Amino acid sequence: MSRLLLITAVLGLAALAPPAQALCTSDGVPQPKALLERFVNADCADCWRDPGTPRAGPDTLALDWVLPGTKGDDAPLSSVAIEEALARMYEMKQASPARAGSVTSPREGPAVTLRLAHGEAYNDYIGTSMELKEPGRERWHAWLLLVEKLPAGLEGSPVPRNLVRNVFRPDWARPVSRAPGLLAEDRAMQIHEGTNPNRLRLVALLQDGHGVMRAITQTECHE
Repeated sequence: MSRLLLITAVLGLAALAPPAQALCTSDGVPQPKALLERFVNADCADCWRDPGTPRAGPDTLALDWVLPGTKGDDAPLSSVAIEEALARMYEMKQASPARAGSVTSPREGPAVTLRLAHGEAYNDYIGTSMELKEPGRERWHAWLLLVEKLPAGLEGSPVPRNLVRNVFRPDWARPVSRAPGLLAEDRAMQIHEGTNPNRLRLVALLQDGHGVMRAITQTECHE
């Protein structure tokens, strides 16, 4: 099935399914001033429960990535590890930790509006959209993240977490090949096994060609 047909099917069937949650968008959701990214190696079960886990300060959004471990499927946290966590560390020029690590990035530069929306989960997929108006000629680097919001205490975690479950990276770095005025993506993202669909939200990160974090956007659900 082509990507367009898959998106159409997911969005269309979800509209016919019994409502499970309200519309979820980034409209009216203030952007945080900074991003705290926490990385845990899948080999280190104790790292998830570490009372010294960095906490997000005021106006800071925390994201949680689980890196594949050396033990493969036998790693304690292998069920929530994703390869894209390694790509994220590489993007930030960080070495993969044997246990855990964190990176904080401020949002800087002129304000950028990156709009997000997603529908309801259906048949292990969720329809998502991301729009950037007036992108100009900048070489943008975007990360669209499907995250599961986990409360503090779950599996012994001392902090609430936004666990990254799936990742999509649009090709927005070639301004000569794109239409002016709008960058947009409509995509069905897979929901991996073990995820609670009612806890899913979208987070998008947008960096310019110099690596500066220009937007940190997230969805909230409204009735």
